[in-house]
Amino acid sequence: MIEALPYLQAFRGKVIVAKYGGSAIDNPAAMRGILQDLVFLSIVGLRPILVHGGGPAITRKLESRGHGTKFIDGMRVTDRATVELVDEALSEVNRRLVRQVRALGGHAQGIIAKDQVVVASPHPRASELGFVGSVRAVRVARLRRLLERQTIPVLSPVGSAGRQRYNINADTVASHVASDLRAEKLVLLTNVRGILRNPGVVESLLSTVSVKETARLMKSGVVQSGMIPKVTACVEALRQGVKKSHIIDAAIPHALLLEIFTKEGIGTEIVR
Repeated sequence: MIEALPYLQAFRGKVIVAKYGGSAIDNPAAMRGILQDLVFLSIVGLRPILVHGGGPAITRKLESRGHGTKFIDGMRVTDRATVELVDEALSEVNRRLVRQVRALGGHAQGIIAKDQVVVASPHPRASELGFVGSVRAVRVARLRRLLERQTIPVLSPVGSAGRQRYNINADTVASHVASDLRAEKLVLLTNVRGILRNPGVVESLLSTVSVKETARLMKSGVVQSGMIPKVTACVEALRQGVKKSHIIDAAIPHALLLEIFTKEGIGTEIVR
């Protein structure tokens, strides 16, 4: 706690945007630890926001309704029927996360597509992807009101354009939310330790990487496949005014607190 004191003083009142999704969200122990961390951050005066994904929940929902799943370059092809099921599945995940935050003694408010906080536009590849979207704008006024009341906003990554829903990559939504709120930090919680110079070798973790270095790491293939959109989201947030971005392993107990409140951290921080 004494080691954390300078960070508590420095970050008090600052916005921290955390994104939690993918297969990690199906790990109950990891989920409980992350939500406890968010409650802790809120109680000690930081202003956390949670953007969640839920790919496995979407796949289960589609399978239960007899829908197959097709991906193009890691993006789920989403027709009109599918986007409604995506919204339904992620709304269920959202309600579950809000209930768990409240059970841990925190204040939380779910934000889903019908709230129209995330304003969407069709993805540039909409002709082949269907109702996959990009973020056109984030209506941050509601988020600010919640944060002022020490309430944790929990955002689903389904955006709206009028009545039409769009499935948006959760890393992208988190990056835009962090940028528009000029957050202190964007933290992407995933199922790997961070950026590894040698894939699968934890000892090769890169603790700190600059924006310039990320381009070289992507070009050389060190950053590849699913890590590319995460690194891209982090870099874009930094370019839009976010102070630091982080990629960390959600399975490490209290990963958020360890990354934010210790000198060494436990994942990869990306800096300007």
